[in-house]
Amino acid sequence: MASNPASRCCTVGYKHSGTPSGENTKVGGIDAYIAKPSAGKTHSQVAILYLSDILGIPHNAKLIADQIAANGYLTLMPDLFNSDQLPPNVTEDFDFVTWIREGTGGKNPHTTKEVDPIVRQCVDYLHNEHGVQKIGAFGYCFGAKYVCRFLKGDGLVDAGYVAHPSFVSEEEVKGIRGPLSIAAAEDDFVFPEEKRHLTEKLLREASCQYQITLYSGVSHGFAVRADLGKRGSKWATEAAFLQAIDFMDSWLLVENS
Repeated sequence: MASNPASRCCTVGYKHSGTPSGENTKVGGIDAYIAKPSAGKTHSQVAILYLSDILGIPHNAKLIADQIAANGYLTLMPDLFNSDQLPPNVTEDFDFVTWIREGTGGKNPHTTKEVDPIVRQCVDYLHNEHGVQKIGAFGYCFGAKYVCRFLKGDGLVDAGYVAHPSFVSEEEVKGIRGPLSIAAAEDDFVFPEEKRHLTEKLLREASCQYQITLYSGVSHGFAVRADLGKRGSKWATEAAFLQAIDFMDSWLLVENS
């Protein structure tokens, strides 16, 4: 794999302060959160699809979606887990692979067979209901896999950004054709140094535009759940977000196309 399966570090972190300003909504039968730019600050005909980590649509993710919207992008974050997201701080012996394969209780799986259609339905919703012409995808941890799967140069997703990815296969990286930006943590069992270097090699061989930025002194999950009371962690979180916005501005905006 180009990144390892999830581990307990994917559920550990800090809750950030702030009040979400977006709205809970439905996309077909899928629960979702939508954040809209303020009047006069909307980038026309572009949107961001936010594909979350295994905690689903928690407080911190909503705040990030709101920040993306504040930068002019209509932002949609679907529930990828059919209301079976994991709670924070799972036990050390939690079986992530079985949870992906079967879900809680054994009858609610979260494999590509279930998640791919959710992503595709949200892409269609943005095109059909909001008149979107270009879509950028943000993927954190689990969601990064689906950014890679949909970044194939076929017009479904036009640019991708992932932070501390998990569950991404080598074949999924080989299939990437659109521009991709990666924010990586120095201390990351799930996306360690050898996986970063392998990913770089595969992206180079795929001849797609890519960026990999490594943030020192932070661990897996830093882009979403870092301790913002620590200066280094706060800087890395904010810098990774600015990395994502700058990348999307360069690849999505009509005036730059």
